[in-house]
This record gives sequence, C-alpha cells and structure tokens, in this order.
Amino acid sequence: MQPRFSLTADLVFSKEIPDEALPAIERAVQEANTVLFRKGVPKDAPEDEIGRITEYSVSGPTLSLTLVSGGYTRVHDAVFRFRKHVAGQLGRFRIGLRDLEVSDYRVELRGEVPEGLRLPQVRFIRSAQCGPDRIDLELAVSAADLENKVPDRLIRLIEEKAEAAAYGGKTEHWELVYESPKREHRYREDPTAEMIRRGWIKHALSRGQWIHGPQSTRLFRTFEAIVLEEIVEPLGFTEMVFPKLVPWEVWMKSGHAKGVYPEIYYVSAPKTRDPAYWEEVADHFKVTGEVPVDLIREKIDGPIGGLCYAQCPSFWPFVGGATLANDCLPARIFDRSGTSHRYESGGIHGIERVDEFHRIELLWIGSPDQTVETADLLHERYRRLFDEVLELEWRSARVTPWFMAQEGMLGGEGSERIGTTDYEAVLPYADSWLEFQNVSVNGDKYPRGFNVKVQSGQDLWSGCSGIGLERWTAAFLAQKGFELDDWPAPVRRRFGDAHEIFRFV
Repeated sequence: MQPRFSLTADLVFSKEIPDEALPAIERAVQEANTVLFRKGVPKDAPEDEIGRITEYSVSGPTLSLTLVSGGYTRVHDAVFRFRKHVAGQLGRFRIGLRDLEVSDYRVELRGEVPEGLRLPQVRFIRSAQCGPDRIDLELAVSAADLENKVPDRLIRLIEEKAEAAAYGGKTEHWELVYESPKREHRYREDPTAEMIRRGWIKHALSRGQWIHGPQSTRLFRTFEAIVLEEIVEPLGFTEMVFPKLVPWEVWMKSGHAKGVYPEIYYVSAPKTRDPAYWEEVADHFKVTGEVPVDLIREKIDGPIGGLCYAQCPSFWPFVGGATLANDCLPARIFDRSGTSHRYESGGIHGIERVDEFHRIELLWIGSPDQTVETADLLHERYRRLFDEVLELEWRSARVTPWFMAQEGMLGGEGSERIGTTDYEAVLPYADSWLEFQNVSVNGDKYPRGFNVKVQSGQDLWSGCSGIGLERWTAAFLAQKGFELDDWPAPVRRRFGDAHEIFRFV
C-alpha cells in the first residue's frame, strides 16, 4: 500500500521569537526542503514522495509547521531533522527549543483493501475510514511516539493484516507431496470414547486436560521408544531440557509476541512470599471453602509470560548472542521434558485437540544446506516409520505458514526451501484427516531473532519438528483399534502387556 502523510506540529521555544529571526527560519525551511529532506533519497524519487514543509507560521514562542510526504523522508522523520536544524539557527538569537507538540497527524494508505480486513485496535488511532482502495487514519501520537517510530510500525502492522486477509483466501499454500497406499480399516469408532469406556483415560479438572492411565501412558512410551530408535539415534539428536515457563523476552525475539495472546496460558508471580500478606486469602478459604480469585488477582503481578506454547523458542536463549564454532554444526537436539499448553480457541475435541499435550520436539541448527538436509532425512525416516512400522494411511503436504510470509521469509533467495510439511492421517470414523506431525525449515528466523552467529560468518538456519503423542495415539487407534492382534508387530512387541491396575466397582 502506498502511504501519504500529513503532520501539523508546533516547535515551542524558550521565549518569543523576534522578527529579526524570521529570515533565519525562512532559510532553514528552504534548506530543509531542498537539501536536508533529500538526504538518503534516490535521485529519481518523485517530488511528491519526499517530505517537505508546505506551511509555517510564527506566534510568540511557537513555530507552527505543516509537513507532507510520501514514502521518502516521512513527515515524522522530517520534523526531527528540521527541529535540530532550526534550533541551531535560532540558537544565535539566544532562543532554546523547549518542546515539540503534535496537533494533527493523518495517514492515507492507497491500494487494494482486501475484504475482511480488521484495522488494529490500538490507542494511537483516533479515527479510521476504510474503503475498497484506500484507508484514511487520524492518529493520536506524541513527539515521543514519533521518535519511537510508532507511525511506521502501525503502517507495517496494517500492511501485515492486509496481507494476512488476502493470504487467507488463497489455496495454493497447500500442496500434496505424498499419499500412502489405501489400507483396510477394521475399526471405525472414535478412539477417545473407547479409551474412556475402557478406563484408559479420564477427564482432568482443567479445560482440555486428560489423566492418562497405565495403558494410554504405555502407548505414549511405545511411541517414544519408536521415535528414539527410528529417528533420534540414527540421525544423532541429543537430548536437552527446555524451560516450560516462557517469559515475554523469549516470545518477543521468537516473533510469537506478534499474535500468540489468544492461545497462551498466562503466568503471574505473587507480589511477595510473606505469609502475612496472603493470610486473608487462606483465612477466606478456611471460612468459606471457596478460593477468593478476585482477592488473589489483587495480590499478584501482571503476567511475566506464559506456559510453553511451542517448545522450540525456549531453547534459543541457550545460544542467544553467541557465535557457534563451525565444527559443532549441524547441531541436532530434542526435548521431551514436559507438557505444552495451548488454549484451543477453535474448541477442544477428544485427545487430539487439547489444551495440555505431550510432545517430543526435534530441533536442528546449521547452514542452509545442512538444515534442509536434516529436514530431508527426517522426511525419509517419517515415511518409513508411518508406512512400515505404524502401517498408517497418511499423506504429507507442503504448506506455507502465515508467519513465514508475514516476516518476509518467502520470495527471496533460497526461500523455496523454507516452509512446513504437514503429515495427516485419515480418521475412518470421521471420514476426515488429522494433522499429526510436521517438519519445518524456518530459515534464519530464530538465529536472527536471538542474534546467533556462526564462526565462519555464513548464514545460519534452523528447523524443528514436533511429535505430538496425543495426535499419534488418536491417529493410530482410529485406524488400528484396540485389539492388539490387529496392531503392527513392531508396535505390539514394544507395547507388551499393559497390566490393568485400577478396577472400578
């Protein structure tokens, strides 16, 4: 979208501007329009795209300015260049600059406005009008906001939202890569319902949370053993433990802070551990038998972050700001140390769409070639595992996650190798497909966000692959059922006999 800017602002000086200073102001305006605002601008840039002062007036200690611009030397940059320039000119008259006050700021964005675009809901937008080919904004911004590049960030945000709205209507970001042979499915029921009936799982007390009994847990461990034997050990992945409480700083650097808010579980810390401070909360419960949530809310600080949403970001502070030796690449690691938590805004269902889930996260770092090579090796291993070990009916498709398009990771050199491959298994009982696995090549997204470099100075990329045990279980049982004799031999052998411990009467 093509931006147009208009700014009216006052430069307030320490005392009344004398008449003998007016020629100096006029010269400063001319120099700004002809020289100062053109610095760094391409010589062939259209005149109306370059910032310029169109009007100015003096009243007492105030110099009022009106500036307009297109995309070059935008008005919020131009006004600060001029402020410094004119302050030097008027300093000869023993007049000091006291303040910069913004009285009016307007932006016009020209270009196709996609249907369904929702403008940002932020305090900086005083009013907005949206048409099919333009967006008009009136901003409420201070001088500090201008220095902090708020208008630029706001415009970029609107452009991202427009790109996302247009992108959401496309179909070419899903491309079938492989489809396994059709298989006979003897079982055609919802596996979650049967797991409940058999006492393998029970609803926990939190939303989207299950308690897994011995049999379900045994199946989880069976899949873990298969992953270790078929993927982790042959490809040389080494285990690490990633934090499961993620502070804002991590999500800011990973890019998740741009939009993770509807789906995370927030974490707040108590303002103090002093028992006396919390005594009234404990007393209230002892008397009423109810936890006083409103009272607790007053005694905790704002969220310091959230529970693990995706395991990958929590690793990166381990190498953040460091330079990696050439000989440690490619580095292949994995984490299976705890649960992930995601508030499923689309609704929870069975064991496959939950708020608390268990995953093995594979993560790798290397040169672009090394990163893509690891992803290719994983694809080979997954194909063998799903075809020959689990004997599933499945397919894989190359998709383009929106965050990659949003962060400019597509369309440049090497971008054809960046993206995600989703693995989907058929659910016979629902006649639908379940995404149960993925492999992502993330380019330099994380090394750049966490300022990680390599000794040789070459580009550094990373990839990740999440193995969701709930999703694997849902896909496997939906196709194979609960009769162990119908299970593939490699799974049956590792699973053994999960002894029934709890019997309810």
